[in-house]
Amino acid sequence: MSQGSLQWGGRFRSAPDPALIAFGSSLEDDLLLAAFDIETSRAHVRALLGGAIITGDIAAALDRALDRIVAEIGDGSFAGWAMEEGFEDIHGAIDARVREIDERAGGWLHAGRSRNDQVATTLVLYAAARARDGAAQARGIAAAIAERARAALADEIVLAGTTHGQPGQPILLAFWLQAAAEPFLRVARRFATVAREAMEEMPLGSAALAGSSLPLDRIAAARYLGFARPTRNALDAVGTRDALFACADAWATGCIPAARIAAEVIPWSSPLLSYAKVGDASASGSSLMPQKRNPDIFELVRAGTQSVLADARTAWSASAAVALSYHRDLQECKRRAIAAIEGGSAILAAFERAFADLAFDGAAMENRATLGYTLATDHADALILRGIDARRAHRLVGERVAVAEDQGRPFDASDLQALGAQIGADTFAAPLDARAGVRAKATVGSTSPAAVARALDELESELAALGVPV
Repeated sequence: MSQGSLQWGGRFRSAPDPALIAFGSSLEDDLLLAAFDIETSRAHVRALLGGAIITGDIAAALDRALDRIVAEIGDGSFAGWAMEEGFEDIHGAIDARVREIDERAGGWLHAGRSRNDQVATTLVLYAAARARDGAAQARGIAAAIAERARAALADEIVLAGTTHGQPGQPILLAFWLQAAAEPFLRVARRFATVAREAMEEMPLGSAALAGSSLPLDRIAAARYLGFARPTRNALDAVGTRDALFACADAWATGCIPAARIAAEVIPWSSPLLSYAKVGDASASGSSLMPQKRNPDIFELVRAGTQSVLADARTAWSASAAVALSYHRDLQECKRRAIAAIEGGSAILAAFERAFADLAFDGAAMENRATLGYTLATDHADALILRGIDARRAHRLVGERVAVAEDQGRPFDASDLQALGAQIGADTFAAPLDARAGVRAKATVGSTSPAAVARALDELESELAALGVPV
């Protein structure tokens, strides 16, 4: 790389060491930022023009050069050229290409601008765009799961809900699906907040750290990019990566619901349970065992979430020892944050496709819905409704469960009769099948069909009303 290709170099007497330029290069990580850097450059052209620093002819020439680079980005030729030239980053590559296309106009593009405010602005635009993408993706996942919950509700499919991985109480499959959808609504809301807050203040025009002596029209630039206003402190603006880190956090934590669902679906898909079957399009086989159908995608979602969480946290951690203003350490922060964002996006996309390919076996679920005496809580509640205090009701039912367990049989009418006798009641009724137990639930937010129907109405209404900043 020649010194002329660099955005710096005038005070140096010899070309930089290519190996060290390569060591410090972030170009490969930066290529996905090209379109955002172009928009940052267009905004700077408007700041220069608004401040009467360049003429309309120069501005038009710069816009034409940037248009050409947009086309080259689209056909892939720009990335090949930039990699071959060995630029430090995408920002320098675009600046150099503008000068190569139009040497006269290109020399004006960086007037009053530093890579510090250029990079900061480009990263905020990237973070806002990826947060909007995340909001749409999370909302789509929640809506798709809610749609499946509607179908399951119509059939009132029941299964044994678990705590500690053990059978707890019967629930509707629709209730489980609603529980799977709810976190993605919260994820979508977080993304929408990140996108909105990212576009509040524009760093462009902060220059290296102190602002510029040139009368840049920062308000025109902010208006062009869609920011609410320019930043009010240049020193802070060039060194903060809050929007990028918040976006990385949103993607990383947004994968957690997918990982938790995957952790439940994986044992469900085993023939030992057969609650669910992974579709051919999202399963894999074994190189040795012909019968295997492996839930690889769900396993990768579960494991990959750990990686994106680590990347997001490392991005924050790497910035903690950096003083105000810009330092090259922030390049590593950027790399890890982008890894979290792009990795999180890939995880949620894979989860969405694999979950859509998952088929549930309602019969298998219902066959096991009362195993482990999952109706015991309903029996204790029935005693409480007959005036027995909660501690005594818990003990009496627990004792009858122990009797049934010792005899190797399920809880049945004889146990209800025995409980009635213990409390001095001629008759005592309580649910003995899973569906009756589900229907007996009376609280808002419970697994009863009516409660689930209301909850899905509210969920779908909130998803429809969720605004995503544009």
